[in-house]
Amino acid sequence: MCGIVGYVGNKQVVPLIIDGLRKLEYRGYDSAGIAVVDENNALSLRRAEGKLRNLEEAIRLNPLDGNYGIGHTRWATHGRPTEENAHPHRDCSGRIVVVHNGIIENYLPLKEMLREKGHEFKTETDTEIVAHLIEEIIKTDSLSFEEAVRKAVQQLRGIFALSIISADEPDTIISVREGPPVVIGLGDGEFFVASDIPAILQHTRDIFYLGEKEIAVLTKDSVRVTDFDGNVVEPKLHRITWDPIAAEKGGFKHFLLKEIYEQPRAVRDTVRGRVSLDTGKIYLEEMDISESEFQGLTSIKIAACGTSWHAGTAAKYILEELVRIPVEVDYASEFRYRNPVLRETDLLIVISQSGETADTIAAMREAKQAGCKVLAICNVQGSMITREADGTILTHAGPEISVASTKAFTSQIIALYIFALYLGELRGKISPEQAIKYAQELIELPLKIEQILSDSDSIEELSRDFFRSQDFLYLGRGINFPVALEGALKLKEISYIHAEGYPAGEMKHGPNALIDEKLPVVIVNTRESGNAASELRYEKTHSNIVEVKARDGIIFCVLTEGDKMSSVVSDYVIEIPEASDLLAPILSIVPLQLLAYHIAVRRGCDVDQPRNLAKSVTVE
Repeated sequence: MCGIVGYVGNKQVVPLIIDGLRKLEYRGYDSAGIAVVDENNALSLRRAEGKLRNLEEAIRLNPLDGNYGIGHTRWATHGRPTEENAHPHRDCSGRIVVVHNGIIENYLPLKEMLREKGHEFKTETDTEIVAHLIEEIIKTDSLSFEEAVRKAVQQLRGIFALSIISADEPDTIISVREGPPVVIGLGDGEFFVASDIPAILQHTRDIFYLGEKEIAVLTKDSVRVTDFDGNVVEPKLHRITWDPIAAEKGGFKHFLLKEIYEQPRAVRDTVRGRVSLDTGKIYLEEMDISESEFQGLTSIKIAACGTSWHAGTAAKYILEELVRIPVEVDYASEFRYRNPVLRETDLLIVISQSGETADTIAAMREAKQAGCKVLAICNVQGSMITREADGTILTHAGPEISVASTKAFTSQIIALYIFALYLGELRGKISPEQAIKYAQELIELPLKIEQILSDSDSIEELSRDFFRSQDFLYLGRGINFPVALEGALKLKEISYIHAEGYPAGEMKHGPNALIDEKLPVVIVNTRESGNAASELRYEKTHSNIVEVKARDGIIFCVLTEGDKMSSVVSDYVIEIPEASDLLAPILSIVPLQLLAYHIAVRRGCDVDQPRNLAKSVTVE
């Protein structure tokens, strides 16, 4: 979950690495550091506890420069977030330094072995042993820097992305991947390494992802890739189409607010080219899952984490309604630990914004071992799950920098809805007339989101009445339940207020005990006119609103425009445009995102980089 940046070339290395770390600070911000080597082969290092600005101040007070180098922004796993534990870490000689994303599981026995050979350690981290291990191999086996790295990583257990430099190997960076992502950027007489694309997008759009158990050797003249055994690997190159400005704030106070406002575009881009308005036909990317295999499915399983799990839970309602196929949704972190029952006629859908979530990758591999086909819903082409899955539907949300996910959630639901339409048509559950209707509803959705966003000021005003609250309860029934879960998650992530999402129908089974005159209860109670099931769900949820009111709870309702029943008994109301039941979550979540954002701002929270969290969870 940490961020790594490295550069070898002719540009000024320190500003380039610091700028790259700034774009990766969402991956971790407990501490930061940089190491560079100058033309005299002298290695200099600066580190600082806390956010990147502390490292920048350390460099201002004690400048450094070099021809190549590596930097790191940390999310602590082994060792407290102190300057001493900040990366990069050195060997005994101070000539080899390493930065690391991941966990070395066998670092204690390796550390003890190295201590017996005379190595002295200065930190609590698992990372430090890597620099010492390389030093020991070079000294003992008389191997080159590259050969020593190759031998060292074969002794490591766990998951790790490493970038390593040696003052004795000029203009060279060695990068290693065993789990967490590593992006290599290609330039003219220069090469880059990073944990994510935004760090280097200003300098190059030509990249490739390092594969599992692969090593890249970067010099000014070339980049060479081999596997851990030394076999040459030909990487698959990608051209990134994102505009670098898309990864900047663009005039918004925070990335989170910018990304909330980007949702109409994210929805349009995810739909574009996949849906025919004339026929309702769905066009998906080519994949290694045939139509006959889709037709022969007996069930669908979904594995995801966090916000993506909420999108998957919404997809359960969508798929079961449109395809009439049983769907199970698992937290990816629990999937392989319950020994799931998997058949070759099951499809596993894995959902991940980054495509590098460790638990989701593990769930995917478990299913593939059992002979299941795997479909990935992902925002990053070339990421691990897109490479290993049998098929991918890309969400074209663009870079999402804020740790709390917003546009990824809405675009994931859109991608899953499109897949449900495809599968429903293929399996004869959706008629041509219905397909055209569903296509039209999809096309209209971005305008409806824009309508909600135009009323953001009223939600900001509402936040005045809530930002001092200590607890929130979010309620929803049916497909509104995952919206309640996601709304609660957004609030707790960025404002640090305790919030709980709950099925509205379960109120009598416990949550009623929480309700008093101080508890805000956010209830999602939308309706689709002419839909009997929707009307029934609406009426039942209205009864829950009345229950809360009878117990003096503070009621905040998200309702469909023109509501004449639930609005009367609510203390606060946000109206959204009418939409079909299956697409309403896309609209319902937007005001809840805005509410969480404005409350967090009023509380003085760091909304883009909330404490103890990081964007991509690439370790278990």
